[in-house]
Amino acid sequence: MREIIEGLLGARGIESAFVDAWGIPATVKDETKVKLLNAMGYKVDDDQAFEQQVEDDFVRQWMLALNPVQVIKHDEDFVFPLRLSIEMAAQKLVLLVQLEDASIETHEIEAVDHQLINVVEIEDEEFHEYAIALDVDLPMGYHKLSVQLGDLELASSSIIKVPQRCFIPDDIEKGKKIWGLSVQLYCVRSRSNWGIGDFTDLTFLVKQAASQGADFVGLNPIHELYPANPDICSPYGPSSRRWLNYLYIDVAQVPEFENKAVQAWFNDNAIGQQLEILRAVDYVDYKGVAAIKLAALNEVFTHYSEKYFTKNTKQNKIFKAFITQGGESLQTLAVFEALQESLNAEGKDCWGWPVFPDEFKAYDMPSVAKFAKQNKNRVNFYLFLQWHAALQFEAASNAASEAGMLIGLYRDLAVGVSEGSAEIWGNKDLYCIDASIGAPPDILGPLGQNWGLPPMDPIKLYEQAYQPIIDLFSSNMHASGALRIDHVMALLRLWWVYRGDNAKLGGYVCYPVEDLLGILALESQRNQSLVIGEDLGTVPEQIRSKLAENGMYSYRVFFFEQAEDGGFYAPDHYPEQSMATLTTHDMPTLIGYWHCDDLALGERVGLYPDADVLASLYDIRHENKQHILDTLHGHHSISNSISHDVHDVGMTTELNYGMQTHMASGSSALLSLQLEDWLEMDKPVNIPGTFNEYPNWKRKLSRNLEDIFEDDAIVNLAKNLTNQRSVASKIK
Repeated sequence: MREIIEGLLGARGIESAFVDAWGIPATVKDETKVKLLNAMGYKVDDDQAFEQQVEDDFVRQWMLALNPVQVIKHDEDFVFPLRLSIEMAAQKLVLLVQLEDASIETHEIEAVDHQLINVVEIEDEEFHEYAIALDVDLPMGYHKLSVQLGDLELASSSIIKVPQRCFIPDDIEKGKKIWGLSVQLYCVRSRSNWGIGDFTDLTFLVKQAASQGADFVGLNPIHELYPANPDICSPYGPSSRRWLNYLYIDVAQVPEFENKAVQAWFNDNAIGQQLEILRAVDYVDYKGVAAIKLAALNEVFTHYSEKYFTKNTKQNKIFKAFITQGGESLQTLAVFEALQESLNAEGKDCWGWPVFPDEFKAYDMPSVAKFAKQNKNRVNFYLFLQWHAALQFEAASNAASEAGMLIGLYRDLAVGVSEGSAEIWGNKDLYCIDASIGAPPDILGPLGQNWGLPPMDPIKLYEQAYQPIIDLFSSNMHASGALRIDHVMALLRLWWVYRGDNAKLGGYVCYPVEDLLGILALESQRNQSLVIGEDLGTVPEQIRSKLAENGMYSYRVFFFEQAEDGGFYAPDHYPEQSMATLTTHDMPTLIGYWHCDDLALGERVGLYPDADVLASLYDIRHENKQHILDTLHGHHSISNSISHDVHDVGMTTELNYGMQTHMASGSSALLSLQLEDWLEMDKPVNIPGTFNEYPNWKRKLSRNLEDIFEDDAIVNLAKNLTNQRSVASKIK
């Protein structure tokens, strides 16, 4: 039994050891490894059933003539394994290679003429595995291979030919250094939005930023959340990563908003007064915003449907084409949201599919199909929202291109979806819901982290020919000049935590990194989208080299770039193939950091119950601030009017802007700066490790978008950033 388990652990990619964030070898408990097998669906508590499962897996693999999918690199020959019974091995087979352009190549073979690589016996029958080499010039893309015996198709497989690396714009490859802004879109204030930033605000921002020399605007994940549960607002725990958060729709820009009946509804219900209140508050009122936007969008949809969807109009054709292109994923989301709305109206708990009535627990259940048919109009409403979200996002992307931005919009891909999500509801075989991904203990989280996001099963992902990941990369790169992949280590391995266990008791599960990197490169080239990998935390050095070879840009945060003596590396020592930044959404703002507001706030919300630990953090912060001053003065990034002694220095505009221009002089090709630091804000947008203790993902910007670029100090900062980046571009 022990031998079977050990063999299965290797086959399923469950690691026994790893090197932790401090460079110390660590081992994974045997109990943890067995629990992870259990999360993958193995009946580890029943020896006989477990052994039968393993045997069935083995037989099932050999019964498949072809693997579900094969990823072939740009410089590799087309060689694939073919498994056949000994009787079939000597028969004439027809191989059909259907290229992505629908052309078909036909080849006749006898397997026995090719290299034999394996032989097994199953139930007294011998099976052979051959390496079949085909002389086919496969273009980059997605193709299909099928094997036929006479008129019978024995098997088919997805063949994916991938390029050498991800897309890199020519100017950046030639050494141009650029900068841009990062923003949590929901934080944006403006005179016209409805209490939350929207795609019209984004269009305005890219135009203004471009006019100041910025080449991109980076966004928080803008994935769809939960219309029926608007207070579930973390962008990193979405319902679907393929589709957009409808709250970012600018209702006033949707056709038919100006319809007389809609305007009468708008005025009769004093919506304008409610919007003033929603705009004025300092934290996004998600329930209030969702209620008013859904009500308005319902009115717009009613009149739009009557005008365009009752006959064969151009708008109707475009809408239907959007639905067809979105496929089952889009339909799943719309049905999920209509169902949540219905259950919510009945007063039932509907936070996610785990609490749905039994007959609605999965998308492919008959009751769900019946519900969708009976509620077609409501399903169409949620399809309509996704359509207009996509149109408005594309408009913002087009505005960035027209303004001359080299990158334009860059999106952030969350590492997973929440347990109750539409994405899991629609493909439950793919996810291991008895586990959650997170991180082992590291500097940022000494107790480990559990993110509450069920992981994909690597084997199921493979069996589904990687289609879920292909769709994920493609949809998030669409109309985006760059994609930041949160926790890029997910392409190599993920820290799985069994349900109910402490995060530090988890273990690493490996993923098919070569295949996933190849698919990422293919979609990057197709969408002309540069890729940035968030490679913070426990990251083996060899994976950084692998990512760099694949054309991916590293993610370098100033406060983490420290030498052993505590000093901070100069930005001109950063890898050129990287994006540099001062802070992130999980960190304090520059003012918050310098004044230790994050430590005081952490103490207030209970993150530091140990007074000695907190005192040591203050001491470390004090030392780091002195090292920062030494670095800034050493590189003449700030004037001597700022003291060299940290005891005499508070955060000022000069110090704030000096740190930003200091980063602009560096060697990283990309520099991202937070709008909060331009505005000299002190409160963070998120405190990791908290839930209700702090209003995460709600804090707004301190000023209206229209006012920011009229500030002479900010305009001058942008000018200095552009000049510094230009100088850095000329340094070889």
